[in-house]
Amino acid sequence: MAQAEETGQREYMNACASCHGPAGLGNGPMAEFMSVKVPDLTQLSAQNDGVFPMLDVIQIIDGRTGVRGHGSEMPVWGGQFKAEASAAGAYGGEVIARGRILSLAYYLQSIQK
Repeated sequence: MAQAEETGQREYMNACASCHGPAGLGNGPMAEFMSVKVPDLTQLSAQNDGVFPMLDVIQIIDGRTGVRGHGSEMPVWGGQFKAEASAAGAYGGEVIARGRILSLAYYLQSIQK
């Protein structure tokens, strides 16, 4: 799981930190330009009775299942990650996308306060 968190941290810094901030507090440099408040990602467990909402987080990051984060401002990372892995074929691209999303979710779980 440590490797997943390290990979997830890299993914987070590349895909999420510009809005959510490097520490996940919702204060990234792009947050002020958003039409909705960017959430503090370190409080997900605290807002869910102390339990990290893993499935919800995965679905929000993925964005392809109808569960959208922040109203509609958040990118659909599942589609983006799959497109970036298109050389791996349809099934390979999906596996890579899901792995990246899961790594991000594990990282977010690791930064809960």
